[in-house]
Amino acid sequence: MKKILIIEDELPIRSNIEEVLQLSNYQAVTAADGQVGLQLAKEELPDLILCDISMPLLDGYGVLASLRQEETTANIPFVFLTANSSRSDIRRGMELGADDYLTKPFTQEELLGTVMAQLGKHVLQEQQFQSKLEYLRSGITHTLPQEISSSLNTILDLSQLLIEDHGLIGEAEGFEIAESLQHSAIQLHRLIQNYLLYAELELLAMNPERVKQMQRHPEISLIKDTILPIAYQYAHQYNREHDLSLEMEDSLIQLSELKLKKVVQEVLDNAFKFSRPGSQIRLVGQSQGGYYILYIIDNGQGMTLTQVEALTTQVMFDRKIREEERSGLGLAIAKRITELYGGEFRIESILGKQTIVRLAFRRGRA
Repeated sequence: MKKILIIEDELPIRSNIEEVLQLSNYQAVTAADGQVGLQLAKEELPDLILCDISMPLLDGYGVLASLRQEETTANIPFVFLTANSSRSDIRRGMELGADDYLTKPFTQEELLGTVMAQLGKHVLQEQQFQSKLEYLRSGITHTLPQEISSSLNTILDLSQLLIEDHGLIGEAEGFEIAESLQHSAIQLHRLIQNYLLYAELELLAMNPERVKQMQRHPEISLIKDTILPIAYQYAHQYNREHDLSLEMEDSLIQLSELKLKKVVQEVLDNAFKFSRPGSQIRLVGQSQGGYYILYIIDNGQGMTLTQVEALTTQVMFDRKIREEERSGLGLAIAKRITELYGGEFRIESILGKQTIVRLAFRRGRA
């Protein structure tokens, strides 16, 4: 039996709703004011909340705002009951995360229709969540062990060589082996961290209320202060300082410095790794309306349309092109971060010639 919480300060309306729901085989829990209703919502964890807007002590907006901030109540379907259906009231409620409105007076059919629609919608969302969760679990289960195994095998082979031939290895050769061991260990650490981050981002994407709340209160970063050090770092790392071209305006954007760094690091790593030394890597950035558009362009091996469209944990890029195994995970992470924070991520690529990654970030204010 589905449990429905009714928060309504007018006794006749509250009692009438309670009776209709009970006659329709729903369990009804009632509260006469917002403070009691908020407490009951946290204790009872109902399947749906019907809440009046104008109430003493704590109004409906306050109830909804508090519920959306709690992890256990953030996703409970919420319907406002109101005698005032003005556009401003509806907009304010929707911005806080309300799912629907019922304008007083409403009929029994309207009440039950709204209840059934919201409960059905919630069930569908839960099914989709479980389906996506299984897809994510399956992808990680199949691909993570293979990629970990590759890095571990390199580490094991090199360490075994040091053990067996330690007396025959010269200083220069020993230093080279140590460097290779460190490189493989760093790659393995980054791989594991990326899989954990990807899983965290996918779980976040399955929670629309958390995404909305995150976008309503974004962190701000200054684009050039964040990106330029990363660009110089990667150019130096690949010994390609002369290949780097920067044509960027400055701007504040609605993304934390940490997240922006991760997005640019993953895109730049691909740009440098899959293009030839001597070919240009361009970063072009400018403000356009409410967005800051950043292009990262390389004249490298490019990707097929299938590879561009399949930025998931299951995809492996063509191993014949490079010795390194590529899952596309870094670009998938960059894409997910950008989109979760209200931006856009797009790739245009010509196989064997060029790749253009277009990032659109929402502009911020100081």
